[in-house]
Amino acid sequence: MGSHCAHDHIEDGRSPADIDRALVAAEGRCQEDGERMTGPRRRVLELLLGAGEPVKAYDLIARFGTDGQAAKPPTVYRALEFLERQGMVHRIASISAYVACTGGGPAHAAAFLICDCCGATQEVHPARGDSFALAAEAAGYVIERTTIEGHGRCPACRVAA
Repeated sequence: MGSHCAHDHIEDGRSPADIDRALVAAEGRCQEDGERMTGPRRRVLELLLGAGEPVKAYDLIARFGTDGQAAKPPTVYRALEFLERQGMVHRIASISAYVACTGGGPAHAAAFLICDCCGATQEVHPARGDSFALAAEAAGYVIERTTIEGHGRCPACRVAA
């Protein structure tokens, strides 16, 4: 997404060691679930972990090849679908982008704070047993994934305004 405003922001990227640890953990989760972490799935997750911000699918397609070659769109979209189903990636619908999950499993509720000025995005974890989950349960629904999006201004943009 990148910064769209004129003031400075603190970068919150992951180190190469953090990315490696996250990839090893993801591979372990796949094995536990009887799934495979294929090369394309691993590469898409690696790109999202390294970005530290939401990334649009077409940007993932362009960055996919380590030799500068773009991927075929179905390769990236299938990988994203798998990673999202496994709870390793979230799709942020309002900005049509994907972000690596910072915690939880396949069924955890994710909430995102999205800055409308600079595009900074932060995953937060809503309180357990919130009213939405309780209302769904009362209606007989089983929720598989919940993503909540809140738009506003990050602290840096609020101070600069």
